[in-house]
Amino acid sequence: MADSPDPHPLTELPADAPQPSIPRGRMALLFTVVLVSAAGNTAMQSVMPSIGTALGVADVWISLAYSWSALLWVGFAPYWAGRSDRRGRKAMMALGLVGFVSSMGLCGLVLWFGLAGLIPPLLTLLVFALCRSLYGLLGSAAPPAVQAYVASRTPREERTQALSLISSSFGLGTVIGPALAPLMILPFLGLTGPFFAFALIGIVAMIALRLRLPNDEPRYAARGIAYDAPYGGSGAGRHAADREDEHAHDATKQLNAHERSGELPPAPRLAWTDPRTRPWLLSGLLGGHAQAMMLGIAGFLVLDRLGLRDDPMAGAGPVSIVLMVGAFATLLAQWGLIPVMHLGPRISTLSGMLLGVIGAILFGTATELHGIALGFAIAALGFGLFRPGFTAGASLSVSRPEQGQVSGKVASINGASYVYAPALGVWLYGHSDWIGFAAIIGFCVAVMVIGWTRLDSDAVLMARAED
Repeated sequence: MADSPDPHPLTELPADAPQPSIPRGRMALLFTVVLVSAAGNTAMQSVMPSIGTALGVADVWISLAYSWSALLWVGFAPYWAGRSDRRGRKAMMALGLVGFVSSMGLCGLVLWFGLAGLIPPLLTLLVFALCRSLYGLLGSAAPPAVQAYVASRTPREERTQALSLISSSFGLGTVIGPALAPLMILPFLGLTGPFFAFALIGIVAMIALRLRLPNDEPRYAARGIAYDAPYGGSGAGRHAADREDEHAHDATKQLNAHERSGELPPAPRLAWTDPRTRPWLLSGLLGGHAQAMMLGIAGFLVLDRLGLRDDPMAGAGPVSIVLMVGAFATLLAQWGLIPVMHLGPRISTLSGMLLGVIGAILFGTATELHGIALGFAIAALGFGLFRPGFTAGASLSVSRPEQGQVSGKVASINGASYVYAPALGVWLYGHSDWIGFAAIIGFCVAVMVIGWTRLDSDAVLMARAED
């Protein structure tokens, strides 16, 4: 099936016409691309504790084995985001899925050889880290491309909900991936079954992307400078076109003229130290560390608290239950609380971190399955509010031409959370339960302090957009 042209050519829209929303089918495909990619990044969290035990290596080395991939993610996500502005978002999504599929398949093969005793444990981990790096190197191209695609094709008053949906796919993947992984432990493949299963899922997603998503050519000028009212916490944002802003109309006409001449003005360079986005990115980094540490500890904590270290295969069921409960809590936050209560970026971030503190306390002190699942669910609810909150806040802080750059920085922040935080959490947890969870709570409290003192309110974001 050949790619069809984009049915909504933005350059043909008059300045005062409403910008078309992304069709539901296409939005579902974009959701799936990020979901599959994120699930692969964390699916191993359910089986890697058992694999490490079977290989006879320390817990912290298992966490460090995939830290290199996260470091590559941090470095390459902004690069691929910039490429998506020039080469098109569909191409970068496809590249990301190629990296995901190749990484999962090769990692599964290497671990299968290691568990079968065909290669020694140390060499298994080294080759695993090398194969895993394909995900950080190429897989990092997909999430920022999806975020930029959505942000550049939705009016600002709808962007928080749209980005919340995409962020929910990332957040859902980080929780539901490990939840599904134990169910994919199959005969012959054993603990490596989830790797091969997710590789096949990635191939299906690649085919769907190729057949169902039209090619796109980014056009900053056609993204409605006149329609930049953000989605406020009250949901009362007013369409910028209602103000008959002559300056905005003139800017749109000038940019459309650039498009007709084939010369698009480059987007201004967005620095990491930009005062508009700096507090949001810092909050995302700290809160992301708390979430990554919680996920890193989860599998090992279940094995320890339920006395399953001597039989790691038996831990797959309880781990699956705990993480599936967390997945439902994440869905409640991002598909229920945010859109129904019209939560804005700041309130989502602050309330999410408060719930993260409560959940970490319960999770860290529980000694039986019910308490462990309850604590993890409350924490997941909090992180489910936090992630789209900081993502939307960063997006609404900048102009539409800068969306590709800010989405790349958001993706880097998400990746940075997995460079060393899971290994740090496991290392601290191995020394003392209390120290590990005190660090998680400390990160959450730090975000709350930044939120109260430095994050812009929804009203400020709206006023900035209307200037």
